[in-house]
Amino acid sequence: METNTVALLLLVGIMAGIISGFVGIGGGVIMVPALVLLLGYSQHQAQGTSLAVLMFPVVFLAVRNYYRAGAIDPKVVAVIALAFVIGSYFGSRWSLALPADVVRKAFGGITLLVALKLIFGK
Repeated sequence: METNTVALLLLVGIMAGIISGFVGIGGGVIMVPALVLLLGYSQHQAQGTSLAVLMFPVVFLAVRNYYRAGAIDPKVVAVIALAFVIGSYFGSRWSLALPADVVRKAFGGITLLVALKLIFGK
């Protein structure tokens, strides 16, 4: 792997971690576009890489801080985590069955709608 590529990957990882820990967004909101735009990954490669990164306890310290502050309800986490596992299985299957450009547009559209709701919603 080239030095420039390693540097870009480190930058993407650091920024995704900082923003994820700061506002609680999934690292994929940062990693996926960065991998596509900066490193030329396909949408499927970027999504798979983002999910693989999240397999490991990358958010452990952030979760610990929020838990210690009383900002996490373990019962809610358990229910959502179970549903998330099921949903992510089917979502990944559906994504891989579609062309990457369709998935990229869906990703962008969902991200845009969420951003607009957060900016202009009540």
